[in-house]
Amino acid sequence: MYAQIVLFDGFDPLDATAPFEVLAAGSEAARGDLTVELVSAEGPREVVSGTLRMALRATAHLDPAKPGFIVVPGASGPIEGDPDEVDTIPVLLARFAASAAIPLLRKAMENPDVTVATVCGGSLALAMAGLLEGRTAVTHHLGMDLLEATGVTGVNARVVDDGDLVTSGAVTSGLDLALHLLDRTYGAQVALEVEELFAYERRGTVWTR
Repeated sequence: MYAQIVLFDGFDPLDATAPFEVLAAGSEAARGDLTVELVSAEGPREVVSGTLRMALRATAHLDPAKPGFIVVPGASGPIEGDPDEVDTIPVLLARFAASAAIPLLRKAMENPDVTVATVCGGSLALAMAGLLEGRTAVTHHLGMDLLEATGVTGVNARVVDDGDLVTSGAVTSGLDLALHLLDRTYGAQVALEVEELFAYERRGTVWTR
């Protein structure tokens, strides 16, 4: 199986690195069954985040045919400002929602072997692209009204499991999201091993359909 963490210009670093580390540790606990990689729609490249221009390198092309998980982070930056002058979080998410990643993510959501997961504003970007209409999801609490305006049923939970779509709330919820994916796929023992390694316990009740 594969876990593809999608990078895009302006991404939030913790949204990407928290699931990356949890899933990488989970792969060890699952005897290497899970290949974890940073990807972009454009293929291998340096991708600049929205936090002090911190950059991570995508090492592969986002591939909707690979079985496993695709994790979409949110964006980082100012919340308010003139959208013609400032790359605010809404601007960055809207830009991603119109990018080359969306056709690939649409194909992934049609693939029964793929679970698409999001952290924070990642779900909002997919919703803005029209991919989540009629689904149940969560995003950062500041974006819940906009999420619901796109035809999504919003749930105020840290992690929302809607089958092949798993979403999570604000930035640190990426830890809980990844632990839930490990638990759901490999069982509680693997998730517990990672919790012990990270000295972190999941918070809240996972909403499950």
